[in-house]
Amino acid sequence: MNKIIEEDIHNILKTSIKWELFRGSTVLISGASGCLPGYLVETLLKLDAQGFNIKVLALVRNRGKARARFKNYLNNKNLFFINQDVTLPVKYHGKIDYIIHAASQASPKYYQVDPVGTLTSNTMGTYQLLQLAVAKKVKVFLFFSSGEVYGREDQKRTKETDYGYLDPLDVRSCYAESKRAGETMCISFLAQYKVPVKIIRPFHTFGPGIGLNDGRVFADFIANIIRNENIVMKSDGLSERSFCYLADATVAFFLVLLEGKIGEAYNVGREKPISIIELAKLVVGLFPEKGLKVISRKRVESDRYIESRFLHIAPDISKIKMLGWQPKYSISEAFKRTILSFGEQK
Repeated sequence: MNKIIEEDIHNILKTSIKWELFRGSTVLISGASGCLPGYLVETLLKLDAQGFNIKVLALVRNRGKARARFKNYLNNKNLFFINQDVTLPVKYHGKIDYIIHAASQASPKYYQVDPVGTLTSNTMGTYQLLQLAVAKKVKVFLFFSSGEVYGREDQKRTKETDYGYLDPLDVRSCYAESKRAGETMCISFLAQYKVPVKIIRPFHTFGPGIGLNDGRVFADFIANIIRNENIVMKSDGLSERSFCYLADATVAFFLVLLEGKIGEAYNVGREKPISIIELAKLVVGLFPEKGLKVISRKRVESDRYIESRFLHIAPDISKIKMLGWQPKYSISEAFKRTILSFGEQK
């Protein structure tokens, strides 16, 4: 098993989360082979191996990709793959205790080439899983939303109640607007059918398992280092973003699932942002032996990628801190661990 991932899962399980609540439960996770939900799956399967008897239903579109992602667990009798699109009705005859809806096209590379597919997983997919939650009378329905729901706003740190402008006629809004709609669906099902919904809003989260062709800046920089390439800037790099390591975020996800308040949303991320140009220099500096550089170029336009128009994005995490969470890994540690994890994989 990948040593970095193994260490991360071990450290996640060492936290004071009320793991006992999962004993004997069945957990459905949509988009299970994705970077973020993949850690949820592995953590639960490690718990199962400790005698917790947890059944994990991994809902995935690409069964081959999922089997490769969880190749170390294919002999586990409590791992089941549900191979279908999340926008279709889910048919499962057994009990389900928890539903985690994490299936989503989060990368901006999809916003131009597949905006319909981007919005349908967040709307139709959410509807189908909420219907399933009604039928199964689940204990918790956890919806993976996004920091993008805040739109354009002028807060230095964004609280869960700070909402800004989104242009519904901008195709890039296919992601943020559909996440907003997904949240409203959750609250509507809570009001009408008493589905115990909880919402998390991750900001820029990365770690082992991230696709090197993901299209977001953290994946581009990681790919550059792995391929021994100079980082060529596609902008002035002055935009600021908040980056959070996957192991830290996974603890937050489980904490909200088990201890968060029903009907509420929680930001997940690091409060202190970093500019893109500073991040590029930091990542290059992690491996001085490679002799790589950061090269500034004029802005590169692409018809396959729609850049964010927001200069400053960072969360206020006061609310989730009240549950006892805050990130542990520094940005330097997070990027170094992620890059080294690809060496382990190779």
